[in-house]
Amino acid sequence: MKRTVFISIVGRPNVGKSTIMNRILGEKVAIVSNKPQTTRNCIRGILTEGEDQFVFFDTPGIHRPQNRLGDYMVTAAKSGMQQGDVVMLVVDVNKPVSKTELEVIEYLKREGVPSILVLNKIDTVRREQIAEKIAAYATKHEFDAVVPVSAKSGKHVDEVMDELSKFLRESEWFFPEDVATDQPMRQYVSEIIREKLLRALDREVPHGIAVVIEEYRDTGSLIKIRAEIICEKQSHKQIIIGKGGEVLKKVGMYSREELEKLTGSKIFLDLWVRVKENWREREGLVSNFGYNKKDIDQ
Repeated sequence: MKRTVFISIVGRPNVGKSTIMNRILGEKVAIVSNKPQTTRNCIRGILTEGEDQFVFFDTPGIHRPQNRLGDYMVTAAKSGMQQGDVVMLVVDVNKPVSKTELEVIEYLKREGVPSILVLNKIDTVRREQIAEKIAAYATKHEFDAVVPVSAKSGKHVDEVMDELSKFLRESEWFFPEDVATDQPMRQYVSEIIREKLLRALDREVPHGIAVVIEEYRDTGSLIKIRAEIICEKQSHKQIIIGKGGEVLKKVGMYSREELEKLTGSKIFLDLWVRVKENWREREGLVSNFGYNKKDIDQ
């Protein structure tokens, strides 16, 4: 008997939502970094075990939007939350209960959606602090389960899966059993490149970066990729390129290495940097760079 469950992973930026999903899947489907608002789209991750299929929606961090891109991300997050049979609210155990968590809890109460509270980063605090955080959330909502975890080490992540298994229902699968994500390859490639940029650049620059794949051609023996890195200021362009092209070369090298492991093919990666002033404020450009509200599942 085949069974399926859809799980929405929601929470504030930088609480470890993508890391948890990747850990559960056993492979990297969503990019991760130590910078907030890394995830911009709602990304599906699929895990099939025996007769059971778990479909995860890794959503952007819910935050107060400052521009059109932020509007898109919050819309994507809320849409992704509404698609789950069960909502997994991920919180940083170091942070107090915020307006974001309270808004999610309000949705859970209003819609009567089953929910699991996942307290992440328990490796950074004492047991007493974990207990205090569990008590604080207990006064706000009666979750179906509360699981303290460390996504970084994988500690107790198996317990999350045990709890999610309780929500499986008899259903045909929605994805083939050997598929881990339904992301188009162009989108995945652009995300890998953006991840390497996030890790290479200062905190102020990455939020104003988009990566657009202009060409993706598989010749059989070689995959040729031409990507444009979009930034908002000429000074950012100089930082992205680096002295003597050093930063851009490192980004290209690390991106190539990961993409070759992913595809099993030799990669030719051609990176270009373009300036589009304040593109995050311009709805037409936000849409053109892959963040179109019309594409969000409602």
